[in-house]
Amino acid sequence: MNRPLISIITPAFNCRNTIGETYNSICLQSYDNWEWIITDDQSSDDTYLHLVQLSKNDRRIKVLRNKQNEGAAVSRNKSINFSDGEYLAFIDSDDLWHEDKLLNQVNIMMAESLSFTFTAYGLIDVHGNSLGGIVDSKQKEPLTYEDMLRKKATLGCSTVMLKRSSFDIIEMPLIRTGQDYALWLKLLKTGVKAYPITEVLTQYRILPDSISRNKIKKAKRQWQIYREIEKLSLLKSLECFCFYAWRAVFRK
Repeated sequence: MNRPLISIITPAFNCRNTIGETYNSICLQSYDNWEWIITDDQSSDDTYLHLVQLSKNDRRIKVLRNKQNEGAAVSRNKSINFSDGEYLAFIDSDDLWHEDKLLNQVNIMMAESLSFTFTAYGLIDVHGNSLGGIVDSKQKEPLTYEDMLRKKATLGCSTVMLKRSSFDIIEMPLIRTGQDYALWLKLLKTGVKAYPITEVLTQYRILPDSISRNKIKKAKRQWQIYREIEKLSLLKSLECFCFYAWRAVFRK
């Protein structure tokens, strides 16, 4: 069986309390041909020292560090640039994976010649307890660029896997929030589709101060991406934003 190298991409900032659990969920993967490229964004706690210590005991870990605090987009891009894998998988520093996440996802992608997949995910609290919510488990059809403009699915960053050779460049736009969504749009704009895996293979941690909890900030970010990143017309932006707002209110 072909076992391509998977590069796992993670930005880290003041995540000492959660990064150990994330690392453990990576180590427990049934698929073991991976490397973890993690970039510390000038953490003020001992996150960086902890990561360096982990890397001394596990050669699959590459720890990088920004010269100053520059945000998750810069950190992810740096990790991508230092990676060697045929496939890229993303996991944030407080999220967790099911033990078969990488195996199931890469097997599907190789068997069906897919370039872009994402999985359903469950919601957990700061302590790792289930909140009962499941996201993207009912998404049956692959997503196009137009689908993603309208946020037909959430498409969590920690669920995504990409086949590197399918894209000329994989680089997140340099915005402080929503850079993952902006990247998905850029990739889908090439004509590639994002294929859903409805099995819950990821756990997304909801933190009290998370940006994703602030609906007003999320809405402003969405509008910014439409107008400034995607350069949509005012009319097209309004159309897409209406779909986004409706789904944000009524999606279960």
